[in-house]
Amino acid sequence: MKKLIITILVLAAMFIGLQAVCLAQESSGQAQQPAMQTQEPTGEMQQPAMQAQETAELVVSVAAICKDVIDHEPVDSGTSFPATVGKLYCFTKITGAQSPTQVTHVWLFDGTERARVDLAVGAASWRTFSSKIIQEHELGAWRVDVLDPEGNVLKTLEFAVTP
Repeated sequence: MKKLIITILVLAAMFIGLQAVCLAQESSGQAQQPAMQTQEPTGEMQQPAMQAQETAELVVSVAAICKDVIDHEPVDSGTSFPATVGKLYCFTKITGAQSPTQVTHVWLFDGTERARVDLAVGAASWRTFSSKIIQEHELGAWRVDVLDPEGNVLKTLEFAVTP
């Protein structure tokens, strides 16, 4: 019954577009402006992302701040972006999941949290990303912390928005 309720909540969150973008399994703003959530269909029923990760350690094997994500790959990644960039993406490839779990992207501007995006990890090798609208006046130091389900920092990506 608990799994059914969790599944319904996850599906409801997906339909109302609460944060995050979650891409499919690899087989070969501001806080008020949440990103959309999508997931590529795999043809089989996925377990809820909130299940606890078993014994294996999650690893961020690839991470990038970029201007776009196309075909499950980061595009125009860097550490400095102009204020006119409009939107940036935090792309991560997570490995080591033994069961469905989640990671969280926490976007911080000058040390202040601006967005927190929970992302499903549905397989041992999983690519996912979140996005953040960058306002032209938000110049300065930014970072994204990638957290495991317990809130431990797996990776920190630092970047700057410049005039």
